Amino acid sequence: MNIEEIKAKKPIYSGKAKSIYEVDEDKVLIEFRDDITAGDGAKKDVKEGKGYLNALISSYLFKKLEENGIETHFLEYIEPNYMLAKKVEIIPIEVIVRNIAAGSLCRRYPFKEGERLKRPIVQFDYKNDEYHDPMLNEDIAINLGLATEEELKKMREIALKVNEVLKKVFDEVGIELVDFKIEIGRYKDRLVVADEISPDTMRLWDKSSGDILDKDVFRKDLGDVISKYREVAKRLKLI
Repeated sequence: MNIEEIKAKKPIYSGKAKSIYEVDEDKVLIEFRDDITAGDGAKKDVKEGKGYLNALISSYLFKKLEENGIETHFLEYIEPNYMLAKKVEIIPIEVIVRNIAAGSLCRRYPFKEGERLKRPIVQFDYKNDEYHDPMLNEDIAINLGLATEEELKKMREIALKVNEVLKKVFDEVGIELVDFKIEIGRYKDRLVVADEISPDTMRLWDKSSGDILDKDVFRKDLGDVISKYREVAKRLKLI
């Protein structure tokens, strides 16, 4: 596969930190760029090495999901910052799973930062910048035509399975999985985990020190965000 030839085409999608190029009718090439954003893109920067680390970590975690019977769009990691994936129809719903209270959960509800939740919270948000990704319930999602009742039930089941796998992966390397966001796509007649799973889309805290190892370091101006992403990759024995 000639990556430069593929990239010579116009991307079929270009988001805040990734560009997606069509390879053929069934496959896409995902380029993880060095761009980093927060606050609906209001805060942005370019951090050298971020695309590489996110592609590396995402590829590894997708493989872990596959090993545990969870189908994803992942096909192959291509150095340094590319992923070959199945071409899916993304459902415009962000599926968020929370194990520990943090971020917007504490701003919107009377939870204390760091509070362990009695059970994981599965939250659906409408993936739409114009409306600032508002939270959805099942009735709104169905009335907007985003997903069927059966799909929403399946998405919740997938999210909780992903949570169990990722919690175990990170627990083994001394990292607490606070929360994460996934996107789910339709592939043929199946729902598969898509997009990325990286420190851009998770909250990760060091289990012993509480040190933040995710994009909150950039959001809150807490220092060198790339060193934290690199630490995650090191813990997972990827570098």
